[in-house]
Formats: sequence, C-alpha cells, structure tokens
Amino acid sequence: MFKEFKKFALRGNMMDLAVGVIIGGAFNSLVNSLVNDIIMPFLSLFTGKLDFSNWFVALDGKKYETIALAQEAGVATINFGTFLSGLLNFVIMAFVVFMIVRGMNKLRKAETPAPAAPTTKKCPHCLSEINIKATRCPHCTSEIPE
Repeated sequence: MFKEFKKFALRGNMMDLAVGVIIGGAFNSLVNSLVNDIIMPFLSLFTGKLDFSNWFVALDGKKYETIALAQEAGVATINFGTFLSGLLNFVIMAFVVFMIVRGMNKLRKAETPAPAAPTTKKCPHCLSEINIKATRCPHCTSEIPE
C-alpha cells in the first residue's frame, strides 16, 4: 500500500497540482493585499472614508457601531460588507488571471513556428495531388504550367 501511495504521490500531475495550490495561496494573499492596502483606500477617497468591513445588519434589529460590538453582544449579523470585499477580491483576481493568461497566449503565439511550405500542389487538369516541382502530372500526363 505504501508503494502504491508513493507512486500516486510522485506522479507528475500530483506535483504540478501541489505547486499550483502553493502558488495560488501566495497569489491570493498578494491580491488580498492589493485590494485591502491599495484599492480600498483609493476607493475610500471617493466614498468618504467608507469602510466596507463594517457594513452589516444585526439580526436583532438594534443598531451597533461595529461588527465587533454586535458579536460581543452575541448578536447574529449578516456581514454584507465583508462579502462585497470578497467579491471585489474575486473580480480583481479573475481580471489578473485573465491578463496573465492573455499574456501567456501572446507569448505562445510568438513562439509558434510558421507553418511549413507546401510540398504538393493540385494538377489543374485532373486535380490530383502532385509534387510541387513536377512539370508533368503522373496521373493524367498533362504538362503543368509553372
């Protein structure tokens, strides 16, 4: 059983997936920092220092200044500001991934070799495939104009 697990764990796909998950976690923290430390403060200039993290609804109907105060009182809350922040993180992350994939596709297109020159052509008389250098068709024996 150990040998079978070792074979499974050391397969190339498994290692690629592990590396992808690790890089994804680091990428997630980078995007969270971008949103929380750069974009949200910039947005707060236009929204009057608005803090999304304190947008919530207390389910007991009372008004609390912060989520922390509501949670201290033991009140259930719907934290839609936190959801909006997460949604913004997702949109930004999706856009960044799109831009990375777009850039990779452009690089891949640039590296793709040009298609090989054709080695055959069609006989204008019988439409058979013939060598591109042929001067006479081997099928219908017609002369091929150059």
